[in-house]
Amino acid sequence: MLGKKLVTAQKRGETRALCLGLGMVACSMMMYFFIGITIVPFYTKSVWTTETVCKVLKASIKNKAFCPNSEGSEDEEIFPYPCLQVWVNLTASGQEVMLYQTEDTLERNPKCSYVPDKLENSKEVKARIETIASNFKKYQTFPCYYDPGGTQTNVILSRLYPSKGLLFAFLWPTLMFTGGCLIIVLVKISQYVSVLSAWQ
Repeated sequence: MLGKKLVTAQKRGETRALCLGLGMVACSMMMYFFIGITIVPFYTKSVWTTETVCKVLKASIKNKAFCPNSEGSEDEEIFPYPCLQVWVNLTASGQEVMLYQTEDTLERNPKCSYVPDKLENSKEVKARIETIASNFKKYQTFPCYYDPGGTQTNVILSRLYPSKGLLFAFLWPTLMFTGGCLIIVLVKISQYVSVLSAWQ
């Protein structure tokens, strides 16, 4: 009687472990799919792939620009921000080009090198942009990314999805997939050993 209870408990444990392993594999596949349709297209779409050194030529704050996210709204003029323009010398080609913070900055406003995310407090935004401008004037040389194919003549300060970030994004689903497969393999080995022991 006790032996039957132990066998039943063992089967229940194996079933739960098998469901856990299958669930981990399914979740990892969903994460792979999500990363594949969100992050990977932005990574492959970016043409700024080669790192070089940029030297600041001039960093100036022009007339105020408007938040691109508020276009068409009645409160558009409530959220202006100073338009920072940074021109650098690209050491790879010796050209004078405009610097943008990321790929997204160029799409949101091609006239400004920096577009703030939140424009709720205009004083904080103004102070932040002035600080960024002073940092560019202070640190004249820094790494940047350019398009080796020549499609884009401008450069960016940092990529939204660098190679390390993409590898880190794939790390967790890979660990989950490996753990799920390991659990399934261990359960199958346990079942095989149980059947072999019962047969002997």
